Amino acid sequence: MSLLGRLNDEMKQAMKNKEKEKLTVIRMLKAALQNESIKAGGRDLTEEEELTVLSREVKQRKDSLHEFEKAGREDLVAKIQTELTYVNEYMPEQLSEEEVSAIVDKTIADTGASAKSDMGKVMAALMPQVKGKADGSLVNRLVQEKLS
Repeated sequence: MSLLGRLNDEMKQAMKNKEKEKLTVIRMLKAALQNESIKAGGRDLTEEEELTVLSREVKQRKDSLHEFEKAGREDLVAKIQTELTYVNEYMPEQLSEEEVSAIVDKTIADTGASAKSDMGKVMAALMPQVKGKADGSLVNRLVQEKLS
């Protein structure tokens, strides 16, 4: 079942169960997916494109969470954490730091990178492998550590 189909089914269930927060998040995700589909010329999105949209939504919420924590807005922190929980239900299983580290090591060896100046080459080869399965900032940090 496509992600949009799954969202439709879960939206109906959230309506029946009167889960307002979940319903709001599902509607936001559907809108984001439909907007991306329109940008793509009205065609159905591939799984990778859907994953890109979900990753963007997670990143936006994490950024908001960080800003609200800095500002001491506990009411908004709780709301964003709830939204993140719902959005993460649709994301693939996340890789552990050890698994990401192993992939980084292999990619560095494959690309022959040896200095920080090779970081772009490593990241270009690495990101498609971990897209949606690992946080970009974690990947970036690991690559920087291993190349310095």
